[in-house]
Amino acid sequence: MCAVKSEVICYNMKKYIMGIDIGGTKCAVLLGRAQGDADDIIIDKLRFETRVGRGWRAVTEELLDNVEEIIKKNALSPEDILCAGISCGGPLDSRRGVILAPPNLPDWECVPIVDMIEERFGFDAYLQNDANACALAEWKFGAGKGLRNMIFLTFGTGMGAGLILDGKLYSGTNDMAGEVGHMRIAADGPIGYGKRGSFEGFCSGGGIGRLAQEMARKTLENGGSTLMCKTAEDIENITAKSAAEAAENGDETAKEVYRICGEKLGEGLAILADILDPQAIIIGSIFARSGHLLKGSMEKALHREALSQTAGCRIIPAGLGEKIGDLASLGIALDAAANGGKA
Repeated sequence: MCAVKSEVICYNMKKYIMGIDIGGTKCAVLLGRAQGDADDIIIDKLRFETRVGRGWRAVTEELLDNVEEIIKKNALSPEDILCAGISCGGPLDSRRGVILAPPNLPDWECVPIVDMIEERFGFDAYLQNDANACALAEWKFGAGKGLRNMIFLTFGTGMGAGLILDGKLYSGTNDMAGEVGHMRIAADGPIGYGKRGSFEGFCSGGGIGRLAQEMARKTLENGGSTLMCKTAEDIENITAKSAAEAAENGDETAKEVYRICGEKLGEGLAILADILDPQAIIIGSIFARSGHLLKGSMEKALHREALSQTAGCRIIPAGLGEKIGDLASLGIALDAAANGGKA
């Protein structure tokens, strides 16, 4: 009993944590303080191009070398590190610490990233998908600070969720909790997550772009015009961003795109609110930038579809902005440390 108690005390006395962010374009290694807020927790950061074509072994070797470099650069040793958090797109197995070939890392089939870090450096490491990692960051540092029940929605290139329930991250039996983009919102509509009319089909960067292209084509075919494109040849260049810019400038077709998206967002939020009864749903990326284009139809749909007891759930833009990517992996480490590390 004494030995265990001593080990726990020693574990909690360590002052530094590591964050590792693995992406299809870039990877980052961060050194952080074991205590701090969003403005001062990051001590140092190294970043490099992933270059996925060279294979996972070359990428992970550079990743581990960067971990070693950042520790030495700051005159530390692995013994000074409390633990490391690893953020990566799914699918993955957080319990085994294994990456399972995410779409942006197609040859990373059964890569045991946690074992690789623990065997080389000796400190504990923890793996979560990027939606869960962002949920932890917003919960620890951002708009969800102090809440016990919250949902974080990515609303970026795709649509995914991280769930904080009763003060803990909930990842589900197969690490698939929060795959809300797969929910069907309508019988027909833009394709997202491989399903027509899905939540991701309506409420993601790709989905909004496809909906805007379809509606711009109809406008031109009916003899109208839209700021989103001058000719039919330009339709394929329409994106969620260019549609938002057109809506800001009063384009009626673009405004209707965002009205529909807002309505479907509200319908999806109503489902989540009724099932999980959170205090708040925090929405990142596109909502944080273009929420004013979505809010009116979103709120109408939410209050129309949700139970009266859950319709009052707060809908909040993400608070961390561009910092969330850096803080996500550190949030994993902090959450693991708060739960006492590995037994």
